[in-house]
Order: sequence, then structure tokens, then C-alpha cells
Amino acid sequence: MPPDIRIEHDALGDVEVPAHRLWGAQTQRSLTFFDIGRARHRWTRPVIRAMGLVKKAAALANHDLGELDSERARLIREAADEVIAGTLDDEFPLVVFQTGSGTQSNMNANEVIANRANQLAGQPLGTKRPVHPNDHVNLGQSSNDAFPAVMHIAAAEEITHRLAPAVSALRETLAAKARAFDEVVMIGRTHLQDATPIMLGQVIDGWVAQIDAGWAAVLHAREGLYELPLGGTAVGTGLNAHPEFGSRATAHLRELTSLPFRPAANLVAALSAHDAMATASAALRLLAGALMKMANDVRLYASGPRAGLGELRIPENEPGSSIMPGKVNPTQAEAMTMVAVQVHGNDHAVAFANSQGHFQLNVYKPVILHNVLASIELLADACHSFDAHCAQGLEPDRARIEAHVQQSLMLVTALTPHIGYERSAAIARTAHEQGLTLREAAVASGHVSAQDFDAWVRPDRMARPHG
Repeated sequence: MPPDIRIEHDALGDVEVPAHRLWGAQTQRSLTFFDIGRARHRWTRPVIRAMGLVKKAAALANHDLGELDSERARLIREAADEVIAGTLDDEFPLVVFQTGSGTQSNMNANEVIANRANQLAGQPLGTKRPVHPNDHVNLGQSSNDAFPAVMHIAAAEEITHRLAPAVSALRETLAAKARAFDEVVMIGRTHLQDATPIMLGQVIDGWVAQIDAGWAAVLHAREGLYELPLGGTAVGTGLNAHPEFGSRATAHLRELTSLPFRPAANLVAALSAHDAMATASAALRLLAGALMKMANDVRLYASGPRAGLGELRIPENEPGSSIMPGKVNPTQAEAMTMVAVQVHGNDHAVAFANSQGHFQLNVYKPVILHNVLASIELLADACHSFDAHCAQGLEPDRARIEAHVQQSLMLVTALTPHIGYERSAAIARTAHEQGLTLREAAVASGHVSAQDFDAWVRPDRMARPHG
């Protein structure tokens, strides 16, 4: 046998494995039979970390319950700690598109941790002594409950530690801008047409409120991710697990992550469907929609700058054209909206996959996890980028905004309480058709004096009619 190969064994027979690798037979079989999207769809750090956390918590729980002796428990914990820390990431080569239960990835974790534990015990790779991947690392578990636990842990940690800071930073930048521009009166627009005045601060505060609502939905959805199905084993009945295993392992995960994980209320449902993940995905889509609205508004307000609205100035980060010198484009807004589109697509995949549970198992687990984590990653990165490279540099073009306010015919709305809708509409039509200012047309109508027009048509008061 070549020196760079060793033989590992599983229930189907012998398998050749690279001699230096910590994985075993089942991981190698998956590499052979599922060469699908390997360049872009391998598991990332959050998933690998969550696998290590589950296996460490399982070893701690089994030791607490007398199911695992102290030495094996110690070896598994030490090996799992290396997985959690990221030093063994190269030993997790499998792709998303594999068995729908995540069995091969669960076994990848079992094999790597067992082989590394045996190394630590001074034994050669592949011996399965003193630690066996199934009998010890996977003790009290099935892929059907261990992998869903990984799904929830990875998603909850990423929302907490990656997405939350990025959304919060962007939100605070926009809130500060809303306060800074609270007295800038601009023309409102509905149906893409001129409407009554509004403060720029009110506009930006509207973006903040939408982001807050989207984020509140994400936080609410995260509560469902705190339920873990450990202890359900194959079909939710808990076969081959100590009756206290699930609660003990979940308690250890609370300590390891500082997140409030708790046992799932119904273990059968937790394996049969992934409603909590689908709810989280839908909340991420809602947040993406709020961010898309904000980004679209920014690029429209910044359009031109001379032949468009040109009411907001955006940072000039890079040249916008390979042919038109001096052109600057709203690229951060474009990137944000593309992310929002992708998140919507990811959510469609998650929703459809979650609808496909049959009997006691949903076998679309990996693709659900992959898409939820992709949405979290994209939204976090996009929020950080938009904040740093666009939102912080947003400034109003006050002269342009004022000119648009003064040119707007919809200031006529302030006359309606005094002279009625019909007369006001006639004034607006006359101004538009004859190219007059609204003030000129109002005075010419004979229904409004110049003094009354100046007293009644106050854009700042129109934007804040109640003080």
C-alpha cells in the first residue's frame, strides 16, 4: 500500500483515506460521491464551530450521566476544542449538497474528533481506540438531531455576533444623520411625483424605523433558534439516548456559547421540519427589504447630479465609467440592493425546502442552513460596507433641495383650507400650463393676496403641521 494512504473501515467495507487526514471512511465516501459545487459550497467556519460545540457538549453531558468514562470524555473535549477554535478546518472538506439529513457532515465531525482524540492518546490514525466515532463521539445522538442543533447554533451565533453589530452601526449612523438634517425641508414625493413637503430628517428617520422593524423581526425569530432538538435521536423518540441527555447537553451549550439555548418543546416536530430556520430566513428577507428601500431612496435622491434629483451627495469612492470621465455612480446602493435580491432568493429556497418534510424527517437540512447563513453573511457585510462607504458621508445639497421645494406645485395644498380644493387645483393647473410660479398664479387668480400666500404657504410648517 502506498505510504500516503491508510485503510479505514465502515459498515460497507474498507476505504482508502489519505494517511495524514483526520477524517475517516464515511467522509471519504462523501468526497467521492458528492463532488457537487466543491469550489464554492463547502461548509464555512460557523458550521464547523457549531459541530465542535455540539460534540463537546455531548461528551460533557454523557460524562455527567455516567455514559462516558472520564478519559474518553477528556480526549473528546480536547479534540472538540480544536474544532471549535478553527485549527482543524481543513479536515472538514464536505459540501452542502450531500445527504439531506447532514449525516455525512455529522460523521465527518465524529471521525475527525475521534481520530484527533486517539492521536492525543498516542494511538495511530484509524485505530478507533480508545475513542470510536460512533460509539463515543456520537453517543446519545443521531445525525437527525445533531445536525439540526448545528443549524440552530450556527445561525443564532451568526445573528448575534456578526449581523447584530453591523445592523446596529448602520442604524446609528442613519439616526445621527436624521438628527443632523432635522431642519432641512425637502419636497415629498408619492407615485414618483411631487407631493407635500417633508423634512430630510423625517425621511431618514423613516429608514431607521423600517430597519428597526426588520431587526426586531430577526430578534424575534432568533428566539425559535434557541430551541435545540438534542435527545431526539433518529425520529424524535430519544431511542438510545439517556433520558436526560438532551437537557444536559443543551445546558452545556448555554454555558459554552452564552446564548439561552433550551430543549425543543416537541422533538418530533424539530426533526420533521425546520420552521424556526424558515422563520429566521423570512425575517432576514424583511430586513433586506427595509435595506433595499433605503438604498433605492439614496440612489434616487443622489441621481444626476445635475440632470437628476441631485438632492443628496454621496461619497465619491471610485470612477463610475470606463468611457465617461468624471462619472461617479451610487455603487454602495447598488451592492446593497443586489444583496437584498439575493437574500430574497435564499429565502425562497429555504421556504420551499422547509415545506418538503416527509414523515419524521426533513431531508433538506444542509441547503436550509447554507442559505440562512449566506443571507446573514451578506446582510452583515453589506450593512458594514454601506455604513462605512456611503451612509457616513451622506450630505444634502441644500440649494438644490430648496430650489425643488420652491418649484413644486404641490405647495398649493396649503391653500386648500383657505380657498377650497377646486380653486387650489385651478391655481396649480394655471401655474403648470403657463409656466408661472405658484405664487404668481395664486395672486393672479384673485382668490389669494400676496400677503396671504406668504403667510399660508410655509413649507416648514407644512412638513410639521402639528408643531
